Amino acid sequence: MNAPSTELGQELSAVELKATLDSLKSSYHTNPYPSWEERKVWLKNLSDVIFNNKMRIAQAISEDFGYRSPNDTLLAEVFPSLEGIRHALSHGKRWMKSQKKTASIWFKPASTELMPQPLGVIGVIVPWNYPLFLSVGPLTAALAAGNRCFIKMSEYTPRFSALLEELLTQALGRDVVQVVNGGPAVAAEFSKLPFDHLLFTGSTPVGKLVMKAASENLVPVTLELGGKSPAIVSPDCAKDPKRFHNAVARTLSGKCINAGQTCIAPDYMLVPKGTEQQVVQYAREIVRKRFPEGVNSKDFTGIVSDKHAGRLQRLIDEAEEKGAKVEYIMPPNPTSRKVPMTFLLNTPEDSMAMTEEIFGPVMPIIGYDNLNDAMEYIKARPRPLALYLFDDNKHTQTQVMQQTIAGGVCLNDTLFHIAQDHLPFGGVGDSGMGHYHGKFGFDTMSKLKPIFKQNKLNAMELLAPPYGKLFSIMTSLLTRKV
Repeated sequence: MNAPSTELGQELSAVELKATLDSLKSSYHTNPYPSWEERKVWLKNLSDVIFNNKMRIAQAISEDFGYRSPNDTLLAEVFPSLEGIRHALSHGKRWMKSQKKTASIWFKPASTELMPQPLGVIGVIVPWNYPLFLSVGPLTAALAAGNRCFIKMSEYTPRFSALLEELLTQALGRDVVQVVNGGPAVAAEFSKLPFDHLLFTGSTPVGKLVMKAASENLVPVTLELGGKSPAIVSPDCAKDPKRFHNAVARTLSGKCINAGQTCIAPDYMLVPKGTEQQVVQYAREIVRKRFPEGVNSKDFTGIVSDKHAGRLQRLIDEAEEKGAKVEYIMPPNPTSRKVPMTFLLNTPEDSMAMTEEIFGPVMPIIGYDNLNDAMEYIKARPRPLALYLFDDNKHTQTQVMQQTIAGGVCLNDTLFHIAQDHLPFGGVGDSGMGHYHGKFGFDTMSKLKPIFKQNKLNAMELLAPPYGKLFSIMTSLLTRKV
């Protein structure tokens, strides 16, 4: 089955990693401010190579996973990757223009501006769960901002990593982007490199290690982590059978795509007490219709490795041993690495299912007495990467938005906030720091250089020694009470 591999793709030593970074920095220094026409060609070439090879990409990722639905790849990776590039092509020329600003009245007729400048070389550490989107998304921002990029892929996706290296070399060349494959040792050395910015997507514990390593060179970091993202069904929503059914359906959509191996997948559901079995009933109806052959359905993705599948089974077994009621929404298949969609009812607080990010098709269902209790439950835990609320009442929506903090939110749906290129994507607290996507990614990977322009005619000499009466009058104005 699929175990971490370095057989395919490029794995470099610490010395080779540094030499590769140096070659990219040299390329940057020969052309530190690419024109929009140059950036446009990069982005267009990137778009073309993804579009022309989308089925090769889906096949390579499926082989890495043991089996992954091609439709999962097309919908959750190819589509948002191409849309992000399309968005950058539409707006990038405007993003890179210097922005005229106003000087303080005391410094007139001087003027100011804000000049977006490429940082240099951007490092990107990519996880295994969405290896195309989570490499191409940061790469798109880096290229739009005029940077070069060095990408470290996961050892769990060696076939796709080798294909990505081939495609990016073909589309952009090694003077613009380089790809390296490898395991934790390579990742550790990669994190130590003196990048101009480093973007990491992965778990919170590893994110802390990456940030610590990057701090040795004072490399700024964007951390896209994970956590336990809640889906809340409000009391009003649960009273309406049609709306309640839709809430379960949309939550399952977010949980079943890629078999729940998604950083913003709903990790647990909060529902009014007494409605837990209704959730199970709705879920069985929905899953039976969407996946008529259960885990063997062509649109149900496998777990990336035996190790990860084994962890999910231990998580289910431990919850049951501690008193949780296990509801298999699909029939289990012990011979397959496809873990069935599974609900856990009455899950103990100290179980793995409630203390760790699940990252698979397992969903605890938590009953609450009232909406305030649900919000307190969320606030008592680390801030999640995503929060999902199913409710149509604007007052309730505002109440939940104001009283909870999450990296991003969907109202009456799941996941789709990540595909909105006009919105930033990023976590908060344990779920990450910093943002990217669209203009936010462009700004993250640029130095927004503030520039003050003094006019030939100015009165600045009036503020120079020797200080006299006029200076006293001016300082009394400048230091007046607010």
